[in-house]
Amino acid sequence: MRQVQLYRYRLPIQTGVVLRKQTLTEREGFIVKLQQNEQIGWGEIAPLPTFSEESLEQAEQQTKAWLKAWQIGQENDLDLLFPSVAFGLSCALAELNGELGKQGNYQSAVLCYGDLDKMYQTFGTAQLQQLGKLKIGQDPENEGEQANLLLNTFPNLQLRLDANRLWSLEQAVKFAEKIANENKPRIQFIEEPCQTPELSRQFAEQSGIAIAWDETVREPNFLVKKEPNMTAIVLKPTLIGSIQQCTKLIEQAHQLGIMAVISSSLESSLGLTQLARLAQQYTPDSTPGLDTLNLMQVQLLRAWQGSPLPLVDEQSQFVQEVVL
Repeated sequence: MRQVQLYRYRLPIQTGVVLRKQTLTEREGFIVKLQQNEQIGWGEIAPLPTFSEESLEQAEQQTKAWLKAWQIGQENDLDLLFPSVAFGLSCALAELNGELGKQGNYQSAVLCYGDLDKMYQTFGTAQLQQLGKLKIGQDPENEGEQANLLLNTFPNLQLRLDANRLWSLEQAVKFAEKIANENKPRIQFIEEPCQTPELSRQFAEQSGIAIAWDETVREPNFLVKKEPNMTAIVLKPTLIGSIQQCTKLIEQAHQLGIMAVISSSLESSLGLTQLARLAQQYTPDSTPGLDTLNLMQVQLLRAWQGSPLPLVDEQSQFVQEVVL
């Protein structure tokens, strides 16, 4: 006997998050509950505004159709669905079938800002290696100075940088000129520094700073290939698709000695904890990029390890059941 339930959530965000010049005041999405006999699986479907190809309404229609088919015993192909739908449903199926590991990797690269006092509070004077992430792509020279200052101030810090394809080659080179040569090896990678992959390759060759693919991973027919100065691929499952699609990319990367990093798309704590479990299961040697829960005001269904945010469930004011 199969049973399904679908809920829509609206979670308030701490501060106005800006995605490609669009301000978010709340995070919206769906959670699905699959039940077969005594087994239950949950999944989150949350297209990311301005990044996902599908709208929330399109995701809802597709999810309803899949759930109705699954309930009567039809196993429709997840890879034909929108990425956010495929990922959420694959998580629910993996939980239902006991295929998603229980342990999670709750470590994450710490988002860094220009306030050194706050960074001291975060990193302190610890001698252990620290991993930080810095959003860049606006003012290359100032951001280069900021990154170099962080690396000079915290000698055990390694940085991941994310430029979201915002720079020309000239701008990216200006950024690199502000990084001391001895600090460059402590930049694990810059995600997509330039407007095209080819320009990013040229930047890496000129600067000696490693790059990672993020948007490029989501292009049609992408295959992981060994390339000079490309050290990692960043996987945002909500934007890629099912667990199976993601694990294929992870396997390709690992076979070539390339790091695979699982990263969030502003999911709720339900989705984030599932990403942490996937990271532990499939990329145990890589710190994931899941440091986004601090943008939320509440946690949903599952608690993130160590978070003080209040936890709400499907009966809360932020969640409404959807009639199938």
